[in-house]
Amino acid sequence: MSLRTSFDVVVCGSLNVDVTVDVPRAPEGGQTMLGGDARRSGGGKGGNQAVAAARLGRRTAMVGAVGGDGDGQFLLDLLRAEDIDLSGVRRLEAGTRESPESVPTGQAFVFVDTEGDSTIVVSPGANDHVEVARELVASARCVLLQQEVPSAVVEEAASVANGLVVLNPAPARPVSASLLAGVDLLVPNRGELLGLAGTDRGDLVQLAQKLGTRGPVVVTLGSLGCLVVEESRSTRVPAEQVKAVDATAAGDSFCAAIADAMLDGADVVEAARWATRVAAVTVTRPGAMASLPTRAELG
Repeated sequence: MSLRTSFDVVVCGSLNVDVTVDVPRAPEGGQTMLGGDARRSGGGKGGNQAVAAARLGRRTAMVGAVGGDGDGQFLLDLLRAEDIDLSGVRRLEAGTRESPESVPTGQAFVFVDTEGDSTIVVSPGANDHVEVARELVASARCVLLQQEVPSAVVEEAASVANGLVVLNPAPARPVSASLLAGVDLLVPNRGELLGLAGTDRGDLVQLAQKLGTRGPVVVTLGSLGCLVVEESRSTRVPAEQVKAVDATAAGDSFCAAIADAMLDGADVVEAARWATRVAAVTVTRPGAMASLPTRAELG
């Protein structure tokens, strides 16, 4: 018996405060570099995907965790302003039975170079303490997953989901065969695909087809667009040509948008074209959550 659907999209993943600094290029090991002024904003791959889905008009809920600090309240206020349901977000207040010691909200330190490419270091904090809201996840038409939370959380969420399961395997780490078998749509970038395949080179189509997912694989290729790999065919979808300012949340907006289109009945190639368009707008703006477009802006 199917469960009553409460939300179009439930995102199970990370919530971070991003500290972004513009730099002339990515710093090398041992190097001290002067950058621009630090900017503080909402982020985390999970939070970004939730905001992206909500701005595309989807009824969205978030499953995650924040600390009992000011950063946690900052993120909750941002998500609440987007009309995102927060019943699945844990607030880890110090001194409680759930959190006897202080747990900080996750932080991401983002370095953006002059080409708009970003280098990111994540301090997980409360993201290591996410618990799956099983009923919420089970009721969703689509569940969006990423890897800034523990592997066990991702696997549990996928196992209880009844709707479309979309996994963005970032940051790169090993993914079990059982998880891949439970994924309806896998969205890695080129490096993540190579890592999942256990190699540093190879034909992307062949590698994607051998992963064992139960649905297609869409490989994001940055300014080159994406590659849609299905069981019997592959399709290149070119990127829209724009002036990139900050690519931080491009992959997150892509994942939310491809799910958005598939929920409307689009096939995966049509959905990838829509997602490419949404990501192209995202990279023309600075920040993570702040850069995510609304459906009205997309026309």
